[in-house]
Amino acid sequence: MKLYKILEKQLKKENNFVTDNGEIKKWVVINKAQNFDDKIIELLLENKELKEKFFIEIKKILVFKQNLFVQFLEQKNYLNDSYTKYKNKVGLTIGNKYLKQRNEVALVWPFKDCILEGGQSREEDKREEIFFNETLAQDEITQLLEPKMLTNAKTFDKNGEHKFKGFKRDEELNKKRNLPKNTITDNIIIKGNNLLALHSLKKEFAGKIKLIYIDPPYNTGNDSFKYNDNFNHSTWLTFMKNRLEIARNLLRNDGVICVQCDDNENAYLKILMDEVFQGCFLNNIVVKMSEASGVKMNHAKSRFPKIKEYILIYKMSNFNGFLKIDKYKQKEWDKENNIFIEEISKKDREALIEFEAKEINTDNDVIEANKILSNTKKISLSKKIKELNFKDEVEIKEWLFNNSYRIIKTAGSSSLTKFVKNLDSIPKQDIAAAISKKGILFFYITNFNRNTKQPRLQVIFADANIFKNPCDFWQDIKTTGAISDEGGVKLSNGKKPEKILHRLLKMITNKTDIVLDYHLGSGTTCAVAHKMERQYIGIEQLDYGKNDSVKRLQNVINNDTSGISKSVNWQGGGSFTYFELKKYNQTFIEHISEAEDSTALFKIWEQMKSKSFLNYNVDIKKQEEHIDEFTRLELKQQKEHLVELLDKNQLYVNLSSINDSDFEVSPEEQQITNSFYQIKKY
Repeated sequence: MKLYKILEKQLKKENNFVTDNGEIKKWVVINKAQNFDDKIIELLLENKELKEKFFIEIKKILVFKQNLFVQFLEQKNYLNDSYTKYKNKVGLTIGNKYLKQRNEVALVWPFKDCILEGGQSREEDKREEIFFNETLAQDEITQLLEPKMLTNAKTFDKNGEHKFKGFKRDEELNKKRNLPKNTITDNIIIKGNNLLALHSLKKEFAGKIKLIYIDPPYNTGNDSFKYNDNFNHSTWLTFMKNRLEIARNLLRNDGVICVQCDDNENAYLKILMDEVFQGCFLNNIVVKMSEASGVKMNHAKSRFPKIKEYILIYKMSNFNGFLKIDKYKQKEWDKENNIFIEEISKKDREALIEFEAKEINTDNDVIEANKILSNTKKISLSKKIKELNFKDEVEIKEWLFNNSYRIIKTAGSSSLTKFVKNLDSIPKQDIAAAISKKGILFFYITNFNRNTKQPRLQVIFADANIFKNPCDFWQDIKTTGAISDEGGVKLSNGKKPEKILHRLLKMITNKTDIVLDYHLGSGTTCAVAHKMERQYIGIEQLDYGKNDSVKRLQNVINNDTSGISKSVNWQGGGSFTYFELKKYNQTFIEHISEAEDSTALFKIWEQMKSKSFLNYNVDIKKQEEHIDEFTRLELKQQKEHLVELLDKNQLYVNLSSINDSDFEVSPEEQQITNSFYQIKKY
């Protein structure tokens, strides 16, 4: 077999390298090779001929002949385009080579090749962000991204808060979901910098997460939003890139990531995610997030009001499609449903629902259903609407939708009447009642067959027929009003409805799959995952006080009835474990906050000089030279100055320092850290 045929066959083992019609995505493969992608190298090494052609052994080490491989791909024609070299290409060229092919086109921005040290706590507002260059600052990056010590662990269940005793690793459950038997099976909430927390998760959860959903800061410049959302453009892109890259490593081979955003960064985020998740784009969902009303309409003359956001969805290589897409009720109306039931007992309503679910009804069903409907108080729908005196069509449609369970379609056609009359088993008086104006037979013949005496009949309520498949525009989920109170916690801006997460989790995950949200906020993702029996990991740095995710999840355990609770028949229960990344400088911050006078602050400063992590640009000698200026400041300003000197991103204690007495690691902290990382000896 010719070498290019061998290569083509080998490359087709990876779905991301193949188009829908079975052709090789040549430029995707070239781009991967130019970046020394591990999947490309793995595929080439699996085949003897390809290994011999594209690798050279130097001192028993195989070296990838990248240039040779790229040249080979560029010369060989996998796309059947010998008729014209431009048949399948649109783009810019230099020297008969496409810019993409020459690897000369990319999304770039300042600091793209850096790791952003930044976090999102309120303490860090408007401060100068620190970037570590990936090439020049390897030592700093290694230290920054090393797994961290854990602290303040506790477990919550229906009986309240408990002392942490260790992580559970359910072997039977892990076997069912094809994960290593020692994988943690607890639900987890982590407090701390999400970049560092993601890297701390890597050893335990790499390749195990089924779904990641995040609702990150949108870079709006709106300081009223509780996130530190005031990133400039390039800093925001670096912030996102650093986290998306480690998030990708945590996903399973069939995993999916969903990122919600708005117009501010959607276009750039799409390009960034195309780069991080090459060839893995699934959908860009548009979600209606507000109504065209209120304050936003004041600006309608100068620009169109914003009522939408986006959910960018990317897959991993082995994702084979959504598991289940539910139809949803649409706010459109079928005018054939024209009878309104004003009064009906709960018992009769339940009986009618049973008839509604049947496909084949006996003669007796016809009589019994008609008796039930004869006992109800009915009115024509048009008359009822007239009585209510609505202001406009919008109010009418809303009312129709909300009352659809009480609106029925009639089937009093001549063919049905004739058919009923020919049913000898129905008494004449019941036939008369059935076809009289006061007792119309409320049935619809779904599959009329004149050769049988047993018709297929079905009771038709309006709410049984107003369903629609969701596409890439979701306008059916209510995102205003009571949403801000879901879960018993409040977040006036940015809180996402449980129904959005419910739809995503239902489509993408199965029970017991692991779900991750590293911009957790008030905890919507984990609350929905808990109610849907998915394992979850949530990461949040900000403190929302009584409205944070821990409080919300306690409400969920105690049978929270808001959000999706009714639709999933949530009855409460379950548990989760909370812990924090251990901060060392946090001790100094707390002491500074509690200090009652300048004398106490001076003592703290002496300790900070010898033990704390100070910002990289702090010159202790200069601080000492200007100590008189510090003395003249008010106590509040003195506190603010000392806090500002502390490095607020390098506050976390690395796992490698577990035995370092300078960091004062307690036995409890050693226990949780040992349990999480499965360290047998300290």
